[in-house]
Amino acid sequence: MSTTELAPGANLAALRKARGWSQALLARKANISVSLLSKVEIGDRTLTPAVAAALAKPLGLAMAEVLGKAAVAQDAEAHLSALRSAVRDYDLPGGQEVHGDQIGAALETVGRLRDDVQVTRLLAMLPKLLRDATEHAHTANTAEAWAALSDVYSTVYWLAARHRWMDMAELAVTRQRWAVEQRTNPLGTALAARDRAGAYLNGGDFEGGLVIVDRAIAAAQSSLAGQERAFAIGVLNLRGMTLAGRLNDKAEGKREAERHIASAAAAAEWFDRDWNRHHMIFGPQNTATHVLATRLDLGKPREALRAAEDIDTILEGLPPTRIAPTRINMARAQLDIGDRDGALENLTVAWDVAPQMARIHPMGREVFRVVSSLHRRSNPELVRLSKLSGIAL
Repeated sequence: MSTTELAPGANLAALRKARGWSQALLARKANISVSLLSKVEIGDRTLTPAVAAALAKPLGLAMAEVLGKAAVAQDAEAHLSALRSAVRDYDLPGGQEVHGDQIGAALETVGRLRDDVQVTRLLAMLPKLLRDATEHAHTANTAEAWAALSDVYSTVYWLAARHRWMDMAELAVTRQRWAVEQRTNPLGTALAARDRAGAYLNGGDFEGGLVIVDRAIAAAQSSLAGQERAFAIGVLNLRGMTLAGRLNDKAEGKREAERHIASAAAAAEWFDRDWNRHHMIFGPQNTATHVLATRLDLGKPREALRAAEDIDTILEGLPPTRIAPTRINMARAQLDIGDRDGALENLTVAWDVAPQMARIHPMGREVFRVVSSLHRRSNPELVRLSKLSGIAL
């Protein structure tokens, strides 16, 4: 029932109908209003992550499954199968000779593909890289080799999470942590915890994810120093504020979010410009994009847009993997305040900057579905995005 051809709200309707449940029954079980559920299903309101998590529980699903898994092109199925096989064979090196410089060069390419959201090319490259990194880690048995393997698993998690392949995402973070534990690596341990908390986020267990984040921050504070410590604490706080913004109890969510926002801001003072390390980004700019998203998740779209008043400066120099989601969040905030034209404009920027991300990003698809529904009549830009997204007007 979960397919890339359905935006999240439409996927939710399909899941409900497959169970033979009425809107009233599902709304009661999820403790939301029938009116909200109806508007989400017909495309008059976006299905937010917090509401998706509330609806997932009575359906017996993860939040990501309600949002809908993104499929891959038919000619990429073999790459996905090969990647699953490589993840399974985590402790079975193949016996071939692999040099560390090969892994380093491949990781640089992977980093560029991830930053540019070239998910098709990334999927094609990962199976061989994962096997090569596994071989090198077992053979060299150095902290650097195991850290490189951890970085590969982090990218496997990133790719799986973007497609809502929950089984692979959760297995990847388990393998990532296993890799960094082979040799002492405090920074790698912190970054692995950040990805593990992401698996909780995708599953809709926001409270559990916050526990992982706080524990990892405490460990990083005692095991790291200087900018490396600020970087680790910073990326963990970015994850923490996202988790907090989606808590069902918005008063508690606001308290937790403000705590993580303040901590991230303090860590960001260590940096004149954002660092991109181990395929993760932290600094003043990425902190600002996360504050925007968190304010929005807390139900404060006007506060979110005020945080984005200097959006061009905030996004300057950041890669498409950060620009596109931020533009999507701005579009969602504009929808919430009734600015349909502004929402369409920002959505268009997201699609132009990172079309492969916009196509699989659940909120990108959901915002387009609602924008097109509320406009009532099509225009050239809606028609263009409809063809790109595969979502009919």
